[in-house]
Amino acid sequence: MNPAYSVAEFCRQHGISRGLFYNLLREGHGPRVIKAGRRTLISSKAAEEWRQRMETPSKTGETA
Repeated sequence: MNPAYSVAEFCRQHGISRGLFYNLLREGHGPRVIKAGRRTLISSKAAEEWRQRMETPSKTGETA
């Protein structure tokens, strides 16, 4: 797996638009990011943590 995703790669991999990505960041629901100069990167670990946070609990009482 990649050590880090660009914003475009992250969005493509997770099936979301860049607009949604930046809205999630603005609302505090996006993944942790790394700023490298003008580039914004998302580590594979931060992407995994974000996926886990975004999972919704089932209706059987399971918690995320």
